[in-house]
Amino acid sequence: MRAMTQDDVDAVLAIEQAVQRFPWTRGNFADALNSGYLCCVDETEEGGIRGYAILMPVVDEAELLTIGVAQAEQRKGLGRAILAEMLSMARAKNMQRVFLEVRSSNVAAIALYRSAGFSQVGLRRGYYQNADGSEDALVMACVGARRAVPVPEQKFLVPPYGIAR
Repeated sequence: MRAMTQDDVDAVLAIEQAVQRFPWTRGNFADALNSGYLCCVDETEEGGIRGYAILMPVVDEAELLTIGVAQAEQRKGLGRAILAEMLSMARAKNMQRVFLEVRSSNVAAIALYRSAGFSQVGLRRGYYQNADGSEDALVMACVGARRAVPVPEQKFLVPPYGIAR
């Protein structure tokens, strides 16, 4: 993993548009970079981007705003590795909790987050757009952003905000 740059946005946006039903825009990624969030990409040996994640630190907590893996690289453990790296970065910055939101229908992502030590701490009704109008978001948290995957089960608190998928 390495820090994302403005030069990476086209490749990241292409992955985002391919894997998300309602993707972030170029402006969302540019804003995250300009705001100093922890924006990272994972590359192939040839230098092609195959995954990314953005973590927004706020005082002693952080929010995983987005994470994505190229379709051809899914189901190979890359999402788990990227998540572990982001939790490691949060730990290195002394973040006490990491929060995220995930579509209630995204069973694979929910399982990944639970295996990494996240637990549901809330529900945002009608938070995400979908073909039928909207769907709920599960609010999940991991206390201490402790170790790389697998992370032992932790205790959790409700976050005040968030927009991760």
